[in-house]
Amino acid sequence: MDSAVVLAEAAHAGFATHALSFDYGQRHALELEAARRVAEHLGAVEHRVLALDLRAIGGSALTSELAVPKGRREVEIGAGVPVTYVPARNTIFLSLALAWAEVLGAEDLFLGVNALDSSGYPDCRPAFLRAFEELANVATRAATEEGRRFRIHAPLLSMAKREIVLRAEELGIDLGLTHTCYDPIFAGTEGLACGRCDACLLRLRGFREAGRVDPLRYADPPAG
Repeated sequence: MDSAVVLAEAAHAGFATHALSFDYGQRHALELEAARRVAEHLGAVEHRVLALDLRAIGGSALTSELAVPKGRREVEIGAGVPVTYVPARNTIFLSLALAWAEVLGAEDLFLGVNALDSSGYPDCRPAFLRAFEELANVATRAATEEGRRFRIHAPLLSMAKREIVLRAEELGIDLGLTHTCYDPIFAGTEGLACGRCDACLLRLRGFREAGRVDPLRYADPPAG
């Protein structure tokens, strides 16, 4: 959901958008299917999926057989770094996005990180984004020899999920095309959001507080 809104924000700001997704050994491919739908829906010039095997490193419930936490209370979500954190994931992803931007001649990188309603990930915080932007401008030929200046944009960084839901509505995004769940339940060929992982709980709270109905189908949505 956050990535879809960021893609729309970039297009709304007048950028020709190139969308990048990663098949990194995560628990399921539903988010990649959703990314393709969203990129088409929002008119991306191109959508690429890069394959890399972060399961070879492991260390996360998203890239190993560790269990995804379910049914955590709101006070627990964001208190410490959870087991769904993938080691250095956003550093790896942004590095590859930076490489593609350099080839494209682009200087603006957008990503859908959110510090306010997140699960406490350190690579979704302002300090990380500032540090990576500084790195990008000393680590590339485009910056050091061609005088280009890379900028990292995270327009949702300080927004609550409620605000993101409402912004999606303003931008005309069909959030039914998106996927958020860490650990979906498969009924036949259909993958239903579990309704109990941190990602589902944060998303559902955002819709509830925005006074909107989430268009996704859930296997086990929490009461209320």
